[in-house]
Amino acid sequence: MNAVNKRDLSISMLPANIVAFFILIPVAVFQFFLFYLIYGSKKTESTVYLLNLLLFMVLLIASMVVHELIHGLAWIGFGKKAFSAIKLGMQWKTLTPYAHLKAPIEINVYRISGFMPGFVLGTLPFCLSLVLGDSNLLWFSIIQTAAASGDWLILWLLRNVKGGMLVEDHPSRAGCYVYET
Repeated sequence: MNAVNKRDLSISMLPANIVAFFILIPVAVFQFFLFYLIYGSKKTESTVYLLNLLLFMVLLIASMVVHELIHGLAWIGFGKKAFSAIKLGMQWKTLTPYAHLKAPIEINVYRISGFMPGFVLGTLPFCLSLVLGDSNLLWFSIIQTAAASGDWLILWLLRNVKGGMLVEDHPSRAGCYVYET
């Protein structure tokens, strides 16, 4: 691929995390408020007590790994990429877990990969919390939706990229390079 037509649509991790924080606030307020409107104050109290706190924390840490695996599985399933083309890791400087695809991919597959963790771990559990009236599921979904806010930022950065374009995941920043033809 020619570097002349390679456009950088990425943001460094620290600013990405700051912007993501401001994305997550209205979303979390909306989720909590909608649940509260349906179930009232008694149901919004979490039933996670001290004995269950450790289990809840383990679940949250495991869900960070699952979040990144979902990115990878979307690249594998929708983009027909090999698992060996995916690198999972943690950027310790900003405490940001990541999944990195080491090969170019079509933009819509990249978008699907960016969308899936927030949908699977955030939106679906939130909908279930509303159906079941389960405040633990509500809190889990709020946290997972918040964790996906960085992905939403990337999707926003890519909003004007036309379908069919190839992108290359940035190796150290949130976002990608776009190969323009």
